[in-house]
Amino acid sequence: MAAASLAGNALPKLQRTLSQVNITANSKSEDSALLDSLIRTHPLLTRIATNPKYEVQVIYTQINRDAKNHPSFISHTYHLNPRQYFNPASLVKLPVAALSLEKLNALSKPGVTRRTIMAHGAAYRCQTPVRFAVPPDSDQTATVGNYIKRMLLVSDNLAYNRLYEFLGQRPLNSRLAQLGYPSARITRRFAPCDTAANRYTNPISFHTLQGDTIYKESAKVNPQPFFNPLGRILKGKSYQAGGRIIHEPYDFTTANYLSLADITSLLQSIIFPNSVPEHQRLSLQPTDYAFLRQYLHMTPHQSGYRPYASTRYFGAYKKYLYYGRSEESPAQSDLHIYNVVGMSHGYLADVAYFADSLHQSEFLLSAVLYVNHDGIINDGAYEYESIGLPFLAQLGQSIQRYEAQRPRQFHPNLTELFAPEPIR
Repeated sequence: MAAASLAGNALPKLQRTLSQVNITANSKSEDSALLDSLIRTHPLLTRIATNPKYEVQVIYTQINRDAKNHPSFISHTYHLNPRQYFNPASLVKLPVAALSLEKLNALSKPGVTRRTIMAHGAAYRCQTPVRFAVPPDSDQTATVGNYIKRMLLVSDNLAYNRLYEFLGQRPLNSRLAQLGYPSARITRRFAPCDTAANRYTNPISFHTLQGDTIYKESAKVNPQPFFNPLGRILKGKSYQAGGRIIHEPYDFTTANYLSLADITSLLQSIIFPNSVPEHQRLSLQPTDYAFLRQYLHMTPHQSGYRPYASTRYFGAYKKYLYYGRSEESPAQSDLHIYNVVGMSHGYLADVAYFADSLHQSEFLLSAVLYVNHDGIINDGAYEYESIGLPFLAQLGQSIQRYEAQRPRQFHPNLTELFAPEPIR
């Protein structure tokens, strides 16, 4: 496959894309009749999706290829409402990973790559250092590349914190706005840091194997705090803190915010860079895109990344939108899922691109729901296993079955996606 075939051409005018289904910061999109009918074919999907307490949102994007294998996109949405807050949790790791690679390119410093040893200092409260070290196992070395692997393979929070600090709060959010995501807010580490402390990020340095400094940045601070575009956000009837129940709603106002439409568009731009306008494309090299796709796709065992060789990382790990979280479900070799997930505070989300080599089909599917029957935030009593994960698994399976038999004039050539050798 030629390089342009995976990326695609500019979007045709008649496409019903995410930007054309009334997805804005202030509007709720109209439900797709097709997606509504697909959801209603299964009792479990119908029961959960039609119950407002689960706050279900879904985006299903059909992909059609032309004779030259160029893709076009038709998006179908269900209950999509950017003003209905959900906690994105680990979904924010995808933009942080992509922008970290972009920043390395922008630095243009000889010797500074995703494989270069990285160190963090500490210059403010709630900051922790990572000293220069060359461990015997290169998979354990502190590098941008290894942090991204850890984030995408097993959703590692400490790795996310390190790249959040590498980017800095204001540059991170300013760049997202430039890329067409002005409502996105990534303003928190995954650590018990207060709002002010999260505005301060660590000094950073890159080093040779001998410890010589190649490049360094001083500590950064965002002088003006970001505000949530949705205003004040209160959820639940109470929350748990310090071992006791606080009888008032939990305040998410200063938490991270990322709409389902935005994270779906970002994933699409990584799989199909040319499907977004040029000024909204990431400044990445082809090898950067391939690196991201590889670790969005791989399971921990498939990656050969030694820290994740243990049996706790089962075959279909972190592929909720088809397998749920079942250790007994072996990953199907002909079904390739490129995804990022989020699970926190009762919110469960998965944003995925599916490439089915057996049926020669492909599609994008994103979904989020809220499973917190008792209404208490942070008590750990969420219905992920009994409701959330079965819903996502059934949704992905239902869409995959429909896509496997959906008529196509041209089937996709997916060979470029499947790199024969891992990209380190």
